[in-house]
Order: sequence, then structure tokens, then C-alpha cells
Amino acid sequence: MSVQALLQGAVQGALAGHAPLAEALTGVFDAPPVRAARPYALVEEAVLVDWGTKDMAGREGRLAVSLFDGGERPERLRALAGAVEDALAAMPAELGEGWRVVTLGFVRSRIVRDREGWRGVSEFQVRMLKAG
Repeated sequence: MSVQALLQGAVQGALAGHAPLAEALTGVFDAPPVRAARPYALVEEAVLVDWGTKDMAGREGRLAVSLFDGGERPERLRALAGAVEDALAAMPAELGEGWRVVTLGFVRSRIVRDREGWRGVSEFQVRMLKAG
């Protein structure tokens, strides 16, 4: 399995397993859903580059989690964005197949109005190494 798929699965699992998000969201998706009631989360494809060393494969990149919600005001979306940060901070470092997250840090977030309500995007920097 690719490191991209391992990271995607770990982020989805962390979000789905985080109690405040699990209670509030209708789903956590890895691709834009055809039909989904708001609020829901979308784990975007990470943009990764080489971050290897002499003796270890490595990747560095950005990953984003988008949240979609309805309503007149984005209060609930702001709270959900904070919960995404908490969930990823608690995500296990081991991804599988020898890959391990070395650092995962918040970079930026933004909430904007869209046609159907609100969209919030939280972006994170991730660095990973592969043992062996």
C-alpha cells in the first residue's frame, strides 16, 4: 500500500474515532460524496514530496481536511474545525508498513460561505519516515 493511502486511512480513522466529531458529523469521506447530509468531513489527497535520508525513505507534505456545514452562521463549523485539530493531534504515529509520522502540525484554516452553506478547510504539515 502507498504511503499516501496509509496516511489517508489514518487521518480518516482519527476523525471518525474522535467522539466529538463522530457525534456531530454524518460521515468522514476520502472523496467528495455524491450524496451526504451536512455536516460532513472530506479528507483531501495529501501533497507529498521526498523527505528521505541516506538510509530511510521519507515524505513531507500538506494534508487538508474540509468540513461542510449548513446554517446561517458558522459557529458549529468553527467548533468542528477545532475538533479536527484535536483528533489529528491524538492520531497514532504508526501508519503501518514501517511508516511513522514524525511531525504533524497545524498550518492554517479558513471558513468561507459556499452555495449550500459553509466550508472550512484546515491544513496541516506532515513529515513521515519509513523504518527499514
